[in-house]
Amino acid sequence: MVDLKQKPYYLNEEQIKWVEDTIASMTVEEKIGQLFVNMVANADERRPEAIQAVLSTYHPGAIRYHNAPKEELWEMAKNLQDSSKIPLLIASNCEMGGNGGVNEGTTLANGAAMAAMDSEEEVYRMAAISAKESEAVGCNWNFAPVVDLTYNWRNTIVQLRAFNDSPEDVIRYGKAFFKGMRTRNFATCMKHFPGDGTEENDQHLIMGINGMSVEEWDESFGKVYKALIDEGCMTIMAGHIALPAYSKKLCPGMKDEEIRPATLAPELITGLLKGQLGFNGLVVTDASHMIGMFGATIPRSEQVPGAIAAGCDMFLFFNDRDEDFGYMMDGYRKGIITEERLNDALHRILGVKAALNLHVLKAEGNLVPPRENLAVVGCAEHHEAAKEMADRFVTLVKDRCHYLPMTKERYGRLKLVYIGSEATVIAGQKFKSNDDAVIQDIVKQLEARGFSVDAAVEQKKGKMEEFRQKYDAVLLVLNVQGFAQFNTMRIKWDEPAKQPWYMSELPTFVVSLSNTNNLIDVPMARCYINSYLPTHETFAATLEKMAGESPFTGRYNENVFCGRWETRF
Repeated sequence: MVDLKQKPYYLNEEQIKWVEDTIASMTVEEKIGQLFVNMVANADERRPEAIQAVLSTYHPGAIRYHNAPKEELWEMAKNLQDSSKIPLLIASNCEMGGNGGVNEGTTLANGAAMAAMDSEEEVYRMAAISAKESEAVGCNWNFAPVVDLTYNWRNTIVQLRAFNDSPEDVIRYGKAFFKGMRTRNFATCMKHFPGDGTEENDQHLIMGINGMSVEEWDESFGKVYKALIDEGCMTIMAGHIALPAYSKKLCPGMKDEEIRPATLAPELITGLLKGQLGFNGLVVTDASHMIGMFGATIPRSEQVPGAIAAGCDMFLFFNDRDEDFGYMMDGYRKGIITEERLNDALHRILGVKAALNLHVLKAEGNLVPPRENLAVVGCAEHHEAAKEMADRFVTLVKDRCHYLPMTKERYGRLKLVYIGSEATVIAGQKFKSNDDAVIQDIVKQLEARGFSVDAAVEQKKGKMEEFRQKYDAVLLVLNVQGFAQFNTMRIKWDEPAKQPWYMSELPTFVVSLSNTNNLIDVPMARCYINSYLPTHETFAATLEKMAGESPFTGRYNENVFCGRWETRF
């Protein structure tokens, strides 16, 4: 059983009394409801009457939502907290800035960019700004940081979201992230236990497998989790990722076909995480619509209560509210979820709420900050911080033929080739790419510097001599990103004219605004830069450095070379 007087709660007697009294006053349905994190998926579900219907019928303990304008999210949070009998945890996904909590939020630096800066102070600042912006719309729980280790360069799920493959770095940055979030009334949630980044598969599509030995895991992911648990992280997200070596160690005689993802594996959640590593906080599953959970080949009716029985304390998202709520109730009635397990989960959930003093804030009417606080979202000060961070993290990987600096005097006539992304699926919903806006911003910035830019898509290559006479250089911009559709992401050359034939004809500058491993598809690139983000501030910093106006200070990880010799030259 959880100890609410100890780390990470440190509750006093009054707070513990509120937890106990609240649990004692709850109906069985209300107790079961607290186990769920409900998704508010669209504007229709943000309506006050829709919110009231969900709260009165399913009694969720927490809420997550799809991003929307700040005024709409503030109204949603206000209605949610005013209507809920028990204060709600409202979660954001601020891994790289306030944009993970609100449409107008400031994008600052993802995990890979933070590692490129190698600055705990900047990680702290990034987290503090994220907390400030997402708190303004009513959030109090952040599904971050990502503390996975990018051992496999082919892994595109956490390649940008995680810091890097150094446990020592991840511990340093993780601690700084926690400190930044604590500048506001927030609970943090590191993810994805027992660890992503060792393989190339996407748990949105298939059960993940961390194939490390017990000893390897203890010296890598185990070291990270132990250090950050000791630091006082309140919550951990369990991934749909199996850890066969540890499952077999903790369950001698376990057969391969009995191995389950951590979200359904009691030996990993109760035995390893809460037992061996001593985690006293709350465990939430990763999104339950992901195929990694269904990949356990047991029906949804067993997955829902099975996750709580395994030791997870909250279940992330309904598939169908009536059906999943019924599955959880049936699991409790049948004893799959014991009274002791339910009671322990409720203490952990309400313990987090008490540690944040949500019950006190609710009594005072202050659960959601004043509307005027929305002014901090995407404010000029935060965009200046984004500019300063970009200046530090943009990374020159190679310039073998000394093409740099890229100035209008040397390369006044540019051919722009842009490779973008298809629609991205997030939490089960498809979102269009913003490629058109990114291209327009790139062209505008280049033209402001005096370059003549041809961004048209040519239907054929034409004569080499004519191409060389028409342009001075090529700028190839790569913005390939997305998940929940492919297990691996590679460059898709959607037009023959975009394919890199021009690298043998003219100086070509390759700039990646997303994945860091694109050299696998353009190994012949002689000048390659990782910019990490497709934002205005990031491309502006990239151009400044390409023009020689400021030095490249970002550091790269060896993963950028994709384990190939030819990518280095």
